[in-house]
Amino acid sequence: MREFYGTSLPNPLMLGTAQYPSPAILADAFRRSGAGVATVSLRRESGTDRAGQEFWKLINDLGVLVLPNTAGCHSVKEAVTTAHMAREMFDTKWIKLEVIGEDDTLQPDVFGLVEAAKILTDEGFQVFPYTTEDLVVADKLLNAGCEVLMPWGAPIGSGLGLNNVFGLRAMRAHFPDVPLVVDAGLGLPSHAAAAMELGYDAVLLNTAVAKAGDPAAMAEAFSKAIEAGKIAHDSDPMEIRDMASPSTPVIGKAFLS
Repeated sequence: MREFYGTSLPNPLMLGTAQYPSPAILADAFRRSGAGVATVSLRRESGTDRAGQEFWKLINDLGVLVLPNTAGCHSVKEAVTTAHMAREMFDTKWIKLEVIGEDDTLQPDVFGLVEAAKILTDEGFQVFPYTTEDLVVADKLLNAGCEVLMPWGAPIGSGLGLNNVFGLRAMRAHFPDVPLVVDAGLGLPSHAAAAMELGYDAVLLNTAVAKAGDPAAMAEAFSKAIEAGKIAHDSDPMEIRDMASPSTPVIGKAFLS
């Protein structure tokens, strides 16, 4: 199993913690899915009234790895400052780095992303960059010190699935030894299975589970789909053909006159 900054995940599902109907449903989703990582956004309310402490206790009680993120940040300065606050609050070097460049699609600002990644890795952070499937950007992120890449499947919260299968496949082939995570835009378990079939190492999602009619059941479905996709990839699938190939042998076939 691929390691993320020296850590092996017990389950390749990374699950977000926002938008659930209740804390109990959130906890049940994690239990039923066995998700190995919880992604959490930093609560930037005043700390004088211990805001968010009950939520933090809930996350701690899940017993999973925590990946704080810089969700909603639109500049390098904002993302770096938020990362510093997250490290202090959550006591981890891990940070999911988001620098948003476009409001409608929430597409990453890849120029700001590379700049922020360099600053944070130099400061000892272990950066998980939310990026596009662009190979040039990926190479620059690796040169900046990132050891993981997290290309989007589709715009955050869209449920569209894998919009650019060619690009994701090319990234996997181009960086065979780098841990890769499909992050954002997945809507169905089949989308997650497809990502794992491409050889990706993990999947990160939130909305598809949190907004489902039964979030816990959907979380379990995603976990099983991820497992199926990984097994399928590891079993060396058949190559795609343009023409039919009979599965029934023709040798010994009866000839009728």
